[in-house]
Parts: sequence; structure tokens; C-alpha cells
Amino acid sequence: MVTATDPAAARAVVESVLDPEMPMLTIADLGVLRDVQVSDAGVVVRITPTYSGCPAMGAIRLDIESALRVHGFTEVRVDTVLAPAWSSDWITPEGRRKLRENGYSEPGPAPRPTAGPIALTLLPPARAIRCPRCDSPETELISEFSATACKALYRCRACLEPFDHVKEI
Repeated sequence: MVTATDPAAARAVVESVLDPEMPMLTIADLGVLRDVQVSDAGVVVRITPTYSGCPAMGAIRLDIESALRVHGFTEVRVDTVLAPAWSSDWITPEGRRKLRENGYSEPGPAPRPTAGPIALTLLPPARAIRCPRCDSPETELISEFSATACKALYRCRACLEPFDHVKEI
């Protein structure tokens, strides 16, 4: 029997919440979900935005609260955790598979900080991107920003199809 104090049930509910911008992914697939804690005082969920100021965070917060309440968890708090910052390395293997199957180019390894000052670069980073439709390496950047700040828009020179690339962060 599931009760409103069951940590496994609360986690399962939260893990099933979909990302509003890429609804083939759950927030667990995306690595946005950091923690779910249940106590007598209620459920506390911790999430991290993919980008500072990500507009999807408000919708994600409301979806988490709604899903938990539908399942009997009446006291719900959703906290935003900014440190450490989200990394595209947090996308799960299942999430990466779902991205590919839905026509997205998955991110490569996230850049690693180096010692000392960070150089200012005004151009997009060079990426070796393969087309998620035909697997051709012949791709070109159309725009560093697609429908959301966390994606870049590319086009395949082989099949001529445009596609989104989830950026390495």
C-alpha cells in the first residue's frame, strides 16, 4: 500500500514528470531532479535548472507539485539548487537514447574547467556533430540558439534535415 509518507512512491512520482520543452524526457532522464525527501512534514524536491533563468523551471515546479498531490502527497515544497550547476553529463543513458530516437543530437562530454582565468570566446564552440537521422558527420550550425537556450540548431548536409543539438554545458 502506498502512503503519503512513502519515499519510494514519492520519488517514482517525481521521476515520471516530463520536461515541458523536450517531453520525450523525464526530469530524471534530463538530470534536473536532484533529490526527493519525505518526512512527516511533507515532501521536499530539489531540482536544478539546465540554464540560469530557464523558463521551463516554473512549469516543472508546478508539474511536480500537481503530480505529488494527485498521488496523496499534500505538503509539497520544490527547491531550486544552483550549485553545483547542472551539467549535460547528468543526462542519463536512457535520456540520451530518447533524444536520439526523437531526432535530437545528444551532447558530447561537458567542458571541464581549467585552472586560472577563463578565456572569453565570442564564437560558438566547435562541435563534431552527427545527424541524428542519417548519422552523417556532414552537419552545419544554423544558429547557436534554437527554440530554447539549451539547444543549438543544425542542418545535415547529407539529408538536408534540420535538427536540434542539446548543448554541452
